[in-house]
Amino acid sequence: MTAFTVTLVLVVAAAGLLRWRRPAWYWLTFGVTLAALRVLVRYASVMDACGLTVPPSRWRLALARVTNRPMPDSRPPRILRFRPTRTGLVLRLGLRPGQDAFDVAAASDRLRHSFSMYGVTSRELRSGVVEVRMTGYDVLKRVQMPTKLDTRPMLVPVALREDGSVHYRDYRAVPHALTLGATESGKSVYQRNLVAGLAPMNVALVGIDCKQGVELFPLARRFSALADNPDTAADLLDALVSRMDGVYQLIRDEQRITATVPDAEIAADIWDLPAHLRPVPVVVLVDEVAELALFASKDQEKRRDRIITALVRLAQLGRAAGIYLEICGQRFGSELGKGITMLRAQLTGRTAHRVNDETSANMAFGDISPDAVLAAIQIPAELRGLAIAGDSTGGWHRIRAPHTSLRQAVNTCNRHADRTPALPELAPFRPELTSATEAPVPLSKTAPATA
Repeated sequence: MTAFTVTLVLVVAAAGLLRWRRPAWYWLTFGVTLAALRVLVRYASVMDACGLTVPPSRWRLALARVTNRPMPDSRPPRILRFRPTRTGLVLRLGLRPGQDAFDVAAASDRLRHSFSMYGVTSRELRSGVVEVRMTGYDVLKRVQMPTKLDTRPMLVPVALREDGSVHYRDYRAVPHALTLGATESGKSVYQRNLVAGLAPMNVALVGIDCKQGVELFPLARRFSALADNPDTAADLLDALVSRMDGVYQLIRDEQRITATVPDAEIAADIWDLPAHLRPVPVVVLVDEVAELALFASKDQEKRRDRIITALVRLAQLGRAAGIYLEICGQRFGSELGKGITMLRAQLTGRTAHRVNDETSANMAFGDISPDAVLAAIQIPAELRGLAIAGDSTGGWHRIRAPHTSLRQAVNTCNRHADRTPALPELAPFRPELTSATEAPVPLSKTAPATA
């Protein structure tokens, strides 16, 4: 008896220590079993208390009267599937007649308390079927990406969502995106994760970093073109527009619209072309868009209009040509001048890290979801990297990217430097790499030659 008591005390102490110091380990060892039992045992009573049950049908009531049996209880949604995961539990529920997916979403907070889980979210899979995802601990406190990830082309895992699922940046579904965040909010780490995820893929990276290249130039071995000042950025964007026109001409030549070709083989973008003819897709990363939109003289205003016009054209027409935009900044609104709101309207994906005022959150989500605006302004300053991600459909999620140091991102880019394509249109903007003993060469294509 004494040995059993000592063993029990040690197990309880180990569980408590794991829950405090390593919540992920606690969940995998103790938490998942306890939570599964708790949910299955309490399920019917919790659903009834949360108003997620329906009265018994008339034929069941009639049958009970005829057979002189007790009246049947109200029926909760059917559990179609119950699956433990590395971060929580997933329930697939079949709704009863008269129930709605909104009822489950509205009761999410009550379900969280009733089942003693950290978080509960729900989404409708199809008519009458709702998936409820429960997390057993704060997965965003210490982000650990799963080992098994989707590796489809142009699909980059960049962060973890609060429900434990992976947040992907899907360029084919959401071609252009806007990322906002105040200083020290984690915006640069998010961008590093994006570059590190794109580095192993067959894609050309183009960077515009008007902070003299301090953010993107260390990653230069994986970039096909870089610009570190607004003058060079204007020329680079014009070159991208010229490339876009050339790609459209190629698609037009290869459309194969004849009476004998099935409709499925008609090309409308680069992904419909044969693999040997398909141009390499291009991802354009703009580190601080405000530096491209500000001006102090008439000449700078002309340059600014030229830059914004090129960005708007790429945002409107670049998807089919395989050109995708990643626009980053601290603020992004009408105060940056003419054409900015037109550009923002083309940026489907929205990600907002901690912002300094509500107006900045409205720039990202004001035209999408008021709830996302409220969530964005509530991000605490001590949680760097925490962000709200949404799109034009109105859906949004809390996400957090794993911490990636600049050294780690540089190592990843150097390891995949052989995958950097040489694009003829962007050859003048290819970064000139120097050894440690040589003086650094400016990124501008007008830089004077060194001896």
